[in-house]
Amino acid sequence: MTARTLSRTPLRTLTRTSSLVTLGAGVLMAGAATTANADTFQPIWSFGNVSLNYLDWSSGTESRTSTNAAKSDFMFVEIEGGAGFSWGEFYGFFDFENPTNSQFDESSGGKDNFRTAGKVTSHIYLGDSPLSLYAHVYDFRDYGFNGREQDQILGLGYRTTFDNGLWFKPFIGAARVQSDGYTGMNGYMAGWVAGYDFSAINQNFSVTNWHEQTFGRDDEYLEQNFVGDTAGSVGTNGALSFWWHPSDLITTGIQYRYSDNKLGTPNDYQNAMIYSVKLNLL
Repeated sequence: MTARTLSRTPLRTLTRTSSLVTLGAGVLMAGAATTANADTFQPIWSFGNVSLNYLDWSSGTESRTSTNAAKSDFMFVEIEGGAGFSWGEFYGFFDFENPTNSQFDESSGGKDNFRTAGKVTSHIYLGDSPLSLYAHVYDFRDYGFNGREQDQILGLGYRTTFDNGLWFKPFIGAARVQSDGYTGMNGYMAGWVAGYDFSAINQNFSVTNWHEQTFGRDDEYLEQNFVGDTAGSVGTNGALSFWWHPSDLITTGIQYRYSDNKLGTPNDYQNAMIYSVKLNLL
C-alpha cells in the first residue's frame, strides 16, 4: 500500500488538517512564550532509564490474529525518560523490537522482523490552572514490510494528584495519521496516564496505567491499515503495570498489555504480558 498524496486528499480532510496544523502552531507558540518567561530551564523533576523487556502474547491472541496481522512474542530494548518544569512537562520512549533480527526475518515469515516504535508527549501548562495544551506523536516502523504509521494528537490535557497520592493525567484531542496506507485526519483520541506509589513489606512499589481510546476514525484508514477486514471506528490500546523498586538503580515489573481494533488486527481483542527490568540512569 502506498501513502495517500496531498493531491488526492478530499477537501474536508484538507480543511481539518489545516485546523490541526493551526492548533499545533498555537501549542508551539504558547510553549515558546511560556518558556521565554521562565526563570530557569532546570527541571523540577526528571527520570531516565534503559530497559530490557519481553512481550508474551496470549495463546488466544496468537490464534485470533494468525491470519490478520499475526502476533509473535518478542524482546525489545527501550530508552525512556521525562522531565517537568514550572511551565510544562515532557515524556518519551524509543523501542528497538527484535533488535538482533534482520529487517525481514525469514525464519518467522516476517513476524519477528526488526521494528522500532517511539513516542513523545507534552503538557504545556495553561497558567496556574490544571489544564494544559497537550500534544503527542507516536511513530511505528516495520522495516521488513516497509510499514509505517505515525499518530499525531493535539488537544487539551488535565493534571491532578489526589490526597492519597494517586496522580491522574487525562487528555483529549484531534487525531491525524501518516502511514503507508492512509494519510489524513483520523477522528479523535481520549485517554490518560495514571499512577500510584506505595510501600509494603519494607519495599517500594508502584502501579501505573496508560490508556488510549480512539473514535470517529476515517473509513479509508479502517480499510487500508488493517489486515483481512475493515476495523470498527473505536479502538482501544493500553497497559496496566505493577513495578517493584528494590533500589534506586533497578526497577522491575510486569505489565498487562491490551488492545482491541488496533495494531493492524480488526475486530479482535489482543492481550499480552510484558516482563521488564530497568536500569535507572536519572
